[in-house]
Amino acid sequence: MFICHIALGGCLTAPNVNYGVTEDTGGHITYILGAANAQAQRKDVDAVQIVTRAFEDPALGLIHAQTNQPVTQKLSIRRLWTAQRAYLRKEDLAAEVPALTRAFLDNLERAPRRPDVLHAHFADAAVLAFAARDRFGIPVIYTPHSLALSKSTATPDEPRIEAERRALCEADAVVLSSRDEAECQTAAYGRGAQARVHRVSPGVALPRLTDPTAARALLEPHLANPERPMLFAVARPVARKNLTTLAEVYARSRKLQERANLVILAGQHGDPLQANAEARAEVDRLRHILGANTLTGKVALPDRHSQAEVAALYDWAARSRGLFVNLALHEPFGLTILEAASYGVPVVATQEGGPADIVADLQHGICVPPRDHRAIETALLELLSDAKAWDAASLAGQCNVGRYDWAHWAEDVQAIYAETRPATPLHAPTLMLASDIDNTLTGCAASAERFGAWHKGSGALFAVASGRTLSEARRVLRQWKLPTPQVFITSVGTEIYAPDAQGRLALDNDFALRLDAGWDRAAVERALHRFGLTWQPKVEQRQWKLSGYGTAWDAARLQRYLGKRSIAARVVPSHGRFIDVLPRAAGKAQAIKAVARRMQIPLSQVVVAGDSGNDLDMLQAAQAGHGRGIVVGNAMDELRRALGPQGVYMSDAHHAAGVLEGLSAFGYAPDAMDPAVQVAAQ
Repeated sequence: MFICHIALGGCLTAPNVNYGVTEDTGGHITYILGAANAQAQRKDVDAVQIVTRAFEDPALGLIHAQTNQPVTQKLSIRRLWTAQRAYLRKEDLAAEVPALTRAFLDNLERAPRRPDVLHAHFADAAVLAFAARDRFGIPVIYTPHSLALSKSTATPDEPRIEAERRALCEADAVVLSSRDEAECQTAAYGRGAQARVHRVSPGVALPRLTDPTAARALLEPHLANPERPMLFAVARPVARKNLTTLAEVYARSRKLQERANLVILAGQHGDPLQANAEARAEVDRLRHILGANTLTGKVALPDRHSQAEVAALYDWAARSRGLFVNLALHEPFGLTILEAASYGVPVVATQEGGPADIVADLQHGICVPPRDHRAIETALLELLSDAKAWDAASLAGQCNVGRYDWAHWAEDVQAIYAETRPATPLHAPTLMLASDIDNTLTGCAASAERFGAWHKGSGALFAVASGRTLSEARRVLRQWKLPTPQVFITSVGTEIYAPDAQGRLALDNDFALRLDAGWDRAAVERALHRFGLTWQPKVEQRQWKLSGYGTAWDAARLQRYLGKRSIAARVVPSHGRFIDVLPRAAGKAQAIKAVARRMQIPLSQVVVAGDSGNDLDMLQAAQAGHGRGIVVGNAMDELRRALGPQGVYMSDAHHAAGVLEGLSAFGYAPDAMDPAVQVAAQ
């Protein structure tokens, strides 16, 4: 496979990137280079090319005027020339996109081999990719990195927002890093924006061997005692990175000043490179805040830094038992949070965006509201003062950061690339299997593989009916190497994603309109607040699903509470601790009926399988004669008690083996059951 990444902004080169030299030379370049290097190491990849913009600016480096730059044997950088030869900031690139598109198409026209897939980074690159798809039929993958609607600005950038909406809705697949991106940020772009979203965690570079003298040389001109614990932040000097809040918290806290130094790397802000007005203003604010005489010898705000010095400072922060701090107002993902973990540096990070996912996963720090000075100071002092908490966070980061691996990213994205090829049409299926995912199909790798083999030759329409969102359902199916369903029923039967007329997965708008008709989300949300519901995280809240915590008893009490107030909603308890509140017309059973009707499959030829309380309605429908039901052997007691033993098949085998056992009992999988697999599953 020949993979082509397109990224137009910033000073993209390899391996030595001068991060922060311009506002646009930031984390997206780390992502692209990490991804491309991992892909180039795969045996099923022949070549990886990164297409970017050529320009002439000696202050930024002569390499950016080099049309072809070999990086490794299989990785290269190709730069596109237009009549505009100066460096352009991202906001000035829009006018140049038509010329860059022509240059890109001309390059492809003359190339001895065209890419098999185009992976566009940011919406301006997607314009080039779509033009190439229109002319040459090459699939387009899109990674936005940063979406305009996630930024709090007084004047929204409407052209950029529309370009991002088009890219999200028209790309063959969208690859994002965090649940916040996949489930919250994209939702702001309309109902059609999430159908092609996949969440794949990126990797992080292994810690490099560092030279402590590099860190000392950078710090000694500024710090009276560089050996003290260090509060370390590195980010571009733009308002949304919120570096000034960290400076203000430190400047106002005698306790922090007594315990730690503050070191901020705010881009490369020495003349003549730092020309951006916003960046200059942010650096001036930092200098003003940190310029008090009382802070002399305690703070460092170096003008310049190299990659080697950044690595040395991460290591210095760990050795000094310091902390890494990222208080961005909104962080799409947070690669620096991973970098800190890899060096064993605990973090205090913003709760807005991707860092919340990362910190919850790695357990290496504390998330805080990025504008709450008291919460920030408290979190910093807690980790600085509690040696056991610092040790636990440091060790957790180093032990768990391996979950974020570029080789794993490349493997998952390769599977996504493969799915962009036209699917084989499913001709008049005579059977529909709608199965829950977690602990129904997952839980045993051997039986999951056997299920995949059955599905391949079954001719059945395969649907999943899950409490997860679409992007999370896809992620778990990839993780277990389960087959890709033709239909996704997600978020506890409130969203249906099925093939449209072009064979592309799309939200079922007819079903969505039925749910809209009886659903006043705002009124339900107000009622749940008055009831005192303990809410699940923001990423679990959907257009037609509001989610909290509570027992089955709490759920029954909530259903009565809503009923007395004439609020139309269904309350679904599951797993002994989760509560989902849905429109009355929603639920897995109703969604499955809608899919069967759409696909013209009689309900008698529908089989459902599940293991927990949020599968109850679809299994009760089977009990009532609307299809057939399978309860896997590892099902929760809450489901068994609610169903009783009649009208559904109770498998002895667990997980996917239990699904196959039920299918075999119904005559749909006569050769599916292997005693060895049954034993392994149990």
